[in-house]
Amino acid sequence: MTSLSTEFPARGKVSRVTGSQVVFCPSNTNYELQLDVAPEHLKLIPVGLLVEGVIRATGRKLLSVPAGGNFIAPIFGPPKTIQGRVRTLDERTLVVQAGTSVVVDLPEQDNALDLNNGTVGVGSFVNVIVLPGATFEFLKIAD
Repeated sequence: MTSLSTEFPARGKVSRVTGSQVVFCPSNTNYELQLDVAPEHLKLIPVGLLVEGVIRATGRKLLSVPAGGNFIAPIFGPPKTIQGRVRTLDERTLVVQAGTSVVVDLPEQDNALDLNNGTVGVGSFVNVIVLPGATFEFLKIAD
């Protein structure tokens, strides 16, 4: 796991574990995000305790947007759209503050980037349509 992934962890509670997925409820939101977890990590995740972890998604389309709010849609279920401010980025990954921090692996195809509203940098607003299969990587029980 890279330092970019853990630089801005998501904080919240896992409300339940179902099969190979968890329902993660980020702090200070109404979200109930359904996220995949590697089977060997499922038994490590405490249910009902405040934890820190990494939410990771793979972008299908990234758009620069002039303004807007920070959100993940839908509120309940697996994430499909993530919009917010870029907190940090490197060549292939960015962290979006969208009610909670989400690490997004950028799409590989050039036509998947729509930068009509400017380049993407720290502090800019982006809207990312993500592929199915967003994941949660448990880091630790929060302090």
